[in-house]
Amino acid sequence: MLPSRVATVSLHTSPLDQPGTGDAGGLNVYVVEVARRMAERGVAVDVFTRATSPDLPPVVELAPGVSVRHLAAGPYGHLDKNTLAEYLCPFIFGMLRAEAREEPGRYDLVHGHYWLSGKAGVAAARRWNVPMVQTMHTMARVKNAALAEGDLPEPDARVRGEDQLVHQADRLIANTDDEARQLKEHYAARDHQISVIPPGVDLDVFTPGPRRAALERIGLAPDTELLLFVGRVQRLKAPDVLVRAAARLLERDPSLRSRLVVGVVGGLSGGGMSEPRMLADLARSLGVADVIRMEPPQTRERLADYYRAATATVVPSHSESFGLVAVESQACGTPVVAARVGGLATAVGERSGVLVDGHDPADYAAVLHRLIAEPGRRDRLAEAAPEHAATLGWDRTVDDLLDVYRASITPYAAPAGLPLAAAR
Repeated sequence: MLPSRVATVSLHTSPLDQPGTGDAGGLNVYVVEVARRMAERGVAVDVFTRATSPDLPPVVELAPGVSVRHLAAGPYGHLDKNTLAEYLCPFIFGMLRAEAREEPGRYDLVHGHYWLSGKAGVAAARRWNVPMVQTMHTMARVKNAALAEGDLPEPDARVRGEDQLVHQADRLIANTDDEARQLKEHYAARDHQISVIPPGVDLDVFTPGPRRAALERIGLAPDTELLLFVGRVQRLKAPDVLVRAAARLLERDPSLRSRLVVGVVGGLSGGGMSEPRMLADLARSLGVADVIRMEPPQTRERLADYYRAATATVVPSHSESFGLVAVESQACGTPVVAARVGGLATAVGERSGVLVDGHDPADYAAVLHRLIAEPGRRDRLAEAAPEHAATLGWDRTVDDLLDVYRASITPYAAPAGLPLAAAR
């Protein structure tokens, strides 16, 4: 049975936010792309998110069949994700009030994204007597096992909340086989709960194109060697590894300085907001400030040009549930140099990128130098990149999600328990 309407929960970040800054990233892209394609298949989607301003309308149409519902929960403005847990109850009550204004049985299923959303989603799903599907995106125990130097561990409250959520959710969506393994090893998830469904990439926007023309469009010389980082600027994503690698690269080959550019496209996020000059100060201390180009988050169309212009996109994250940036880059015909962590082993093709063990800048410098010094090798990776990305389109993701939705709602009986137990 195909659901007629799904309640998607994205409490801590809105699908209307620009990915690449604050708490907006791959999760936002996931929610938007899936919701749009669900609606095109006849499944309406209401996305519940926290209102960050009193000026936001209660309901915004994101696309035909997709509505974003802003719920008041706690003070307006940006709140730390750990603080948001204090406002789960008002958010849940907002979801219940919104549903109560509609005809009975409005939602056939709830899909939560991230643990906070999942806690709210479980409470609503139990009250509405519908199944609860959860995508974690990141997990506290996994992140804490791979902390960057100077980064703070995820709090115990999140660990306990995820433990509860894994056992309360009817189905768990893992981005990769590796994430499925982590759910079982770290949270004792059961095999029958888990479905592995990789995220996708918009193959209509992220397409190959001439590199020289793309360099010109973003204001760089045609002989530029652009090493690109895309994403939120925080220690977890490790843009500092790329900056340090660039310093090693220039020590190894000083002749590159006149044409090397390290592009960092993204905004401050998480712990990075408390140290806004960390990356700039690091570049200055290493003597490479002149090759660093800091850019704010870009529109998808503009971002595609940055990918096309790059010699390589570098994804040195300490933890990554999937790595949409890596897939977007490959879809644009640009190879990826990434850390061999989490979902990046799936996101990066064997013939379209290079996976690096660990986070030693010297190792990244060696790989990047070879791509620059051996353009034929770089071109071979670039040629295979779109082919790998083509296997990860959003249509496949949505097809597989709909299969999980059908299986979840036919038939369905809610587990016993208090409807709002998940909020406590």
